[in-house]
Amino acid sequence: MANYHKHTSNPSDHHHDLKTLRSLLPYLWNYRGRVILALCALILSKAAVVAIPLALKEIVDALDASQNKELVLPVLFLVIYGILRLSASVFNELRDSVFARVRHGAMRNMSHRVVEHLHHLSLRFHLERKTGAITRDLERGTRSVSSLLNYMVFSIIPIFVEVTLIAIILLVNYSIWFAVITFVTVAIYITATMLITEWRMKYRITMNQMDSKANSQAVDSLINYETVKYFGNEAYELHRYNETLKIWEDAAVKSQTSLSTLNIGQGAIIATGVTLIMFLAAGEVAAGTMSLGDLVLVNAFMIQMFIPLNFLGVVYSQLKHSLSDMARMFTLLQEKAEIKDKADAKILNISEACIQFEHVDFHYDPERLILHDVNFTIKPGQKLAIVGSSGAGKSTLARLLFRFYDVSNGKILINGQDIREITQHSLRASIGIVPQDTVLFNESIFYNIAYANTNTTEKEVIDAAKLAHIHEFIESLPDGYDTIVGERGLKLSGGEKQRVAIARAILKKPEILVFDEATSSLDSKSEQAILKALREVASNHTTMVIAHRLSTIIDADHILVMEQGKIIEEGTHQTLLEKKTTYAHLWKLQQKEKIKEESV
Repeated sequence: MANYHKHTSNPSDHHHDLKTLRSLLPYLWNYRGRVILALCALILSKAAVVAIPLALKEIVDALDASQNKELVLPVLFLVIYGILRLSASVFNELRDSVFARVRHGAMRNMSHRVVEHLHHLSLRFHLERKTGAITRDLERGTRSVSSLLNYMVFSIIPIFVEVTLIAIILLVNYSIWFAVITFVTVAIYITATMLITEWRMKYRITMNQMDSKANSQAVDSLINYETVKYFGNEAYELHRYNETLKIWEDAAVKSQTSLSTLNIGQGAIIATGVTLIMFLAAGEVAAGTMSLGDLVLVNAFMIQMFIPLNFLGVVYSQLKHSLSDMARMFTLLQEKAEIKDKADAKILNISEACIQFEHVDFHYDPERLILHDVNFTIKPGQKLAIVGSSGAGKSTLARLLFRFYDVSNGKILINGQDIREITQHSLRASIGIVPQDTVLFNESIFYNIAYANTNTTEKEVIDAAKLAHIHEFIESLPDGYDTIVGERGLKLSGGEKQRVAIARAILKKPEILVFDEATSSLDSKSEQAILKALREVASNHTTMVIAHRLSTIIDADHILVMEQGKIIEEGTHQTLLEKKTTYAHLWKLQQKEKIKEESV
């Protein structure tokens, strides 16, 4: 992730562009029939366009009084002229219609592929990412697919088809110098356009980087709206945002002024080429080797060819921009998933789940060990509680059980099966969790509870809400279960969000339950009601409870006390109190705090 936004222009850019185009080909392969049909329509359209000046030449020659003693209306050529005009339009629209499915289908497939890949990437990637920057890169990347295909099929290929057809006609019918001047002008034009556009790309790259950065800063500050308000840092956030936009503005201005330079250069090349062609044609007419119709033909060809060529500079520039945007999206696809299923991964056999942590070591960074030689077993139907100070590694155990990370050493077994040997889907389908920090979708309460089982019924959702002691609260809301909870659930209190999470875990009906500080946001009265519900839910389930309040786990079958990633004590609530060590000391402190709270 550290190098994700680094991109500089260098001689290997063309190689990267070709690599990006090759990466796009699989998304077009499914539509190869339509691509071929669209290209055929394109060629026919351009053939009709190129044939129009030929018909015009015949019309002019037929009407030229110097070559015709009697003025005869060239009806046939006029009809042909009209048919060619209509054909060019019809084939052009046919190309657009046929290719629409290719363009939008490729966009859809690529968007689906990138989002699917992001879902498969590890938790480590998502903790390090900048959400705003990634969403902007994804948006620009998918949009660039449409732009790239548009430029290729509607601009670049048609231009080269037209230039080739015109050059062939000039070469066959007229002096070789017409074709030579045409080819040399086009070659100089394309070369100058590519060189100047390559030079300009650094400004576009800076614009993209600053655009993504500014978007990320804006999204982060709005997501953390409350934190910004707590510390009165609105001016600081706006200053950061504005400084990034200033760099973007400077790059955007330079991009526009350099574009003007490019356009002037292109205009000079085209003007020179057309002037030389017209001098040559006028000389041929004066010498009697070309007719007036030939002069009109050559002039029409030049106008017809150089008008789209004049646009080629913009097209090439936009094409490079699209390739740059698309390359950033393909960079996401190149991110490797840290956690992968093995080729022969099996489905988890989960009946009467038994969980074993065997000599588990874990670190995010090799220099900082999070867990060291952790050993414990949760027998089927048992409730194991884990307590300890903040940073002791308690929540890491839950993440390892879900296999968001793989252990550094040792192994985790469920019913004797190493979780690295089973599919992630079957593993996670068997575990329900009530996290400490419950994040909800910006959807209805019903949607958030039903998210545990998207095929559930309304009755099952309501039953789960009743068990979580949140049904009455939901019913008291004006919109009931249709109440929108706001982004990240901000419209609900911490306790309300946790009860929604509990209802969601209940609805999932998993064999293994994990409660990570599940009652941390509840008052004492609500906590007792929820604890009763949790005991009912956890009966006949293998349960791991990560707790801060020791009063919530006194009924646990076994308790682990952790400190600095190690298990320093274990036993039942009573045996640990009798030891009069760490656990007993924590219990004594919390009981004093409870007495103080009740006396207030």
